[in-house]
Amino acid sequence: MTAADNGTTPATRPVIVIHDMTKVYLMGEYEVRALNGVSVEIDQGEFVAIMGPSGSGKSTMMNMLGALDKPSGGQYLLDGIDVSAMSDDELADIRNRKIGFVFQNFNLLPRVPALQQVELPLIYAAKRERSERARRALELVGLGERVHHRPSELSGGQQQRVAIARALVNEPAIILADEPTGNLDSKSGTEVMAIFQRLNREQGITILFVTHDPWIARHTRRIITLADGIVVRDEIVPTPLVAGQSKRPSDEALVHE
Repeated sequence: MTAADNGTTPATRPVIVIHDMTKVYLMGEYEVRALNGVSVEIDQGEFVAIMGPSGSGKSTMMNMLGALDKPSGGQYLLDGIDVSAMSDDELADIRNRKIGFVFQNFNLLPRVPALQQVELPLIYAAKRERSERARRALELVGLGERVHHRPSELSGGQQQRVAIARALVNEPAIILADEPTGNLDSKSGTEVMAIFQRLNREQGITILFVTHDPWIARHTRRIITLADGIVVRDEIVPTPLVAGQSKRPSDEALVHE
């Protein structure tokens, strides 16, 4: 019997702990503080949107969380591992083992079938049973019948599903999605958002969703907003929108709500 079966709330643990993180870039004689003392905890199984205007530090924070860059100061624990001062080779290893990436532009190899696209992280990690694991990941995103299709034979939404399967296949601690609906039409974007919600709800996968779109952010369970390199809001979404069940209001209405 699980905790959910007997009516108790399962214990959670932080999969991300950031304490007083800073990132300073030198621009000639000037210092630009892209992050200025950010402290955040994200528990296992959370679904979090990271928002902020251009220049807020949102992209820099994404690079830090994705172990694509090293902070100038502070501490970053990912799944209990301190990655703050790792070497480039160590960061590459932690990215492959602990983080699944989904990008706005899909980042698929143009002539490679879906199954082989999803196998790539497994090859880098020297994992066995690659074909079976890749096939299961594609089935999770509804592409079990498209495993031999190349990107040119798939719609934009289907290509993004391949990218999601590729992010899932190594069973990472987190999935970091950077504007994953940004290049999709509204129907495909809704379908992709529904997949993320289902993976979070049914698989318990921790998802960080970087977006500039407040409507998309309302489909998550928590919104962290950055401005000028600091966290200015960190709020729970009391009733997240369910993908496909609510009509998007006008942009003007979103701004004034």
